Amino acid sequence: MGHGGNVISELTTDHREVDELFAQIEALPADDQNRHRLADQLTMELIRHSVAEEEYLYPAVRRYVDGGDDLADKEITDHSEVERMLKELESCEPGDGRFDSLVTQLKASVTTHVADEEGRLFPLLADACSPEALEELGEKVRSAKKTAPTRPHPSAPDTPPANKLLAPGAGMVDRVRDMLTGRGRED
Repeated sequence: MGHGGNVISELTTDHREVDELFAQIEALPADDQNRHRLADQLTMELIRHSVAEEEYLYPAVRRYVDGGDDLADKEITDHSEVERMLKELESCEPGDGRFDSLVTQLKASVTTHVADEEGRLFPLLADACSPEALEELGEKVRSAKKTAPTRPHPSAPDTPPANKLLAPGAGMVDRVRDMLTGRGRED
């Protein structure tokens, strides 16, 4: 969840962790209940990552990158699509055809989103910001992931200032629910 380094390094490491979770899900038999645990972990990681990007990365893109508003809007739209799928996945069980279909759709959507960020957005941000600003953004992203929600909330605001005000409260409620249900714990 928190790796260190500048914002690009932090988020790229998150991307590789998500890739690994998809691979682990796909490697298990269709009806293996460990797929549900891994899908929960995938959801938690994607939601924390998305919230942190929406709170700090995209506002920085809007501020420093030429055409940043359009770039940020596109990425936020991608997040909304992923969050909707994650919400639907919550009610599915391994062995259910919908589970596999959603995982496949999620992987395609996330892979496209990641390729766009890493191939286009991150280089533009690196060119527009000082190394110090990128380091500071990395710290802010790590901090945001610690208090971010862990469950999808598709109707929650995804732009400042409302997202920065509401996300920590939703995150606290989600973490209490996770603790009570054992969600996200390694067995």
